[in-house]
Amino acid sequence: MNIQEIIKNPEGRKLEFKEKFPTKSDLCKTAIAFANDAGGVIYIGVKDEPREVIGLDEIEIIKLEEKISSIIHDNCVPAILPDISIVNYDKKSLLKVMIHIGGKSPYYLKSKGKYEGTYIRVGSSNRIASKEIIDELERKAGNISYDSEISLHKSVDSLDISSFKDLYKEKAKETLTANVLDKLELIKAEQGAKFPVNALILLSDDKIRRSKFPYAKIECARFKGIGVGNFIDQKTFDGGIAEQADLAMQFVRRHISEGTEGYDGVYRKDRWEYPVIAVREVIRNAVIHRDYSLTGKDIKVAVFDDRIEISSPGLLPPTINYDDMKSGQSDIRNKVLAPVFKRMGIIEQWGSGLKLIADELSKYPEISLKWQYPGLSFKVIFLKGTVEKSSEKTTQKTTQKTTQKIIELIKNNPKISRKDLANSIDDITEDGIKYNLAKLKKEGIIERIGADKGGYWKIIDKYR
Repeated sequence: MNIQEIIKNPEGRKLEFKEKFPTKSDLCKTAIAFANDAGGVIYIGVKDEPREVIGLDEIEIIKLEEKISSIIHDNCVPAILPDISIVNYDKKSLLKVMIHIGGKSPYYLKSKGKYEGTYIRVGSSNRIASKEIIDELERKAGNISYDSEISLHKSVDSLDISSFKDLYKEKAKETLTANVLDKLELIKAEQGAKFPVNALILLSDDKIRRSKFPYAKIECARFKGIGVGNFIDQKTFDGGIAEQADLAMQFVRRHISEGTEGYDGVYRKDRWEYPVIAVREVIRNAVIHRDYSLTGKDIKVAVFDDRIEISSPGLLPPTINYDDMKSGQSDIRNKVLAPVFKRMGIIEQWGSGLKLIADELSKYPEISLKWQYPGLSFKVIFLKGTVEKSSEKTTQKTTQKTTQKIIELIKNNPKISRKDLANSIDDITEDGIKYNLAKLKKEGIIERIGADKGGYWKIIDKYR
């Protein structure tokens, strides 16, 4: 992809633009966040609003190249070695600072230490990492998954796995003996006794699962209209995680319609309003790839008049890329659960999941797939191309709510950025914020005082 195409993209997980040389702190935070996640590129010499290549002084650019390398090397621990190059575009020179995925995470600011200076990338923002996230980064560096860690709360013999045994025999056509549990690495020895790993507790129906993993569940809801508010139906699936995806999919099917597409000879061809195989695959991925070390977060499946949303706790694994769904991608967060799910037929061949979703979506040109990073989670949205007329008032009401929230946030902080506005409002991207700000300016409700960088928003007196 050339620079002309790159600058059309919004800032995100792996991309950031800077108009001029950033502060030492901002540069290091971004380098750390990229290294702790999926890697990324910083382009210096690109104005953000409106997006425009302005370039850097050709005499200073060589000095800046050296300066950036020294700043990142001297202030980040472990050492981060950026690839820095000069990119020429339209007779202007930019600096491209590429940060690779780190193998020694967590990376952090030397001056603040690990627990106050570790940053991660959430959407297009750098966020300070919690202890849970730092622990997960350390496991990643050691190639250890949270689900493989031993749990000493109960011995294997005292753990109730009867429901899982029955389900495993039904799906995998194999009896779950002690030898099979050992082969699947669901149990480990400690001081002469056998104990379950976290994966087996998650698969069990024992009381300890509900106490240790109270948020290992799927919350499903069918909302009336296209906004969160009144719901028609609600269901919680909090049994063993091997059954949760199918139960959630049954809930979705109850709340979407199945019509007749036509006839194949004398046989009727039925067609769901959404690509159910793709929806099922996303729900299964949410279960298998979620971060079970995060507390206070569950999987959510929400059905609206115009879309289906599936949210999973934890950021997307670094090498999984929804922009390239056709390629085989098999980054696995839960290394013990994944082989178990494969044996049970819950997940397909490694790396085929995103391709399956893409293939199913190709049969539904009226459905678009979108994804977002709201907080420490990943959300996939199946969105209808059109919304029924009965929902038009709701659409206007939702837009009004968004603009009211933007005005309220600007009142509290006139210097708030588009990025921070997007992070403060649910279900809206930076592009959506840009659209709403332009609309508010056009209507004479707000105005911009000063430059894009360093300026502030002013609300016209009569709207205060």
